[in-house]
Amino acid sequence: MGVVFAVLSASCAGREVPMEPVVSLPASPTPVPDQLYRETGLSSWYGKEFHGRKTASGETFDMNGLSAAHRTLPLGTTVRVTNLDNYKSINVRVNDRGPFIRNRILEVSYGAARELRFVEQGATRVKIETLEVIRDSARYTVQVAVFSEEENARMLKERLSKKFGDIAIIPYESNLSRLYRVRVGSYASEERAEQVAVKLTLEGLEPVVLRKD
Repeated sequence: MGVVFAVLSASCAGREVPMEPVVSLPASPTPVPDQLYRETGLSSWYGKEFHGRKTASGETFDMNGLSAAHRTLPLGTTVRVTNLDNYKSINVRVNDRGPFIRNRILEVSYGAARELRFVEQGATRVKIETLEVIRDSARYTVQVAVFSEEENARMLKERLSKKFGDIAIIPYESNLSRLYRVRVGSYASEERAEQVAVKLTLEGLEPVVLRKD
């Protein structure tokens, strides 16, 4: 998934008039604002399996709190989430990474899903919007798989290393099992990471691009 942060700009063009002086106009004292980050797609929720565990931000995950996992927004970002089925909206704070399923854009805590009224559904279409403009730089990686068996992660790493080089296995503990996430590379732009993700789909994988924290 590639997301663009657009900057609104204005430009003016004039034609040269012979024999008349060029008059310089003062710059506008009011800068044109940057656009907020907006995205629409599918959101799911998570709860007991990660309750009490450390999130990507280092905070402890509280399934009853109002938090969310996003793949590329900076940790600590507050976003307005609107359930497009019932137009219920709440603010949540991004403190974790995910979802790791390609066709989803957000994973909220159980408490947030309860407020948005889609716990029983499991997933719903949402609109998300940041409350402030995102300006920080970042690096990105591509997650290609999650395994419960370390050996399977090592086998995939060995296979991909022949073509993609920098492969990392990231262990992670849930309340159900120990997991092993396989990630490829470190890239200076989301666009470059997306290009690598496209190549990885040709390997029969379902990669997702993540911000590196």
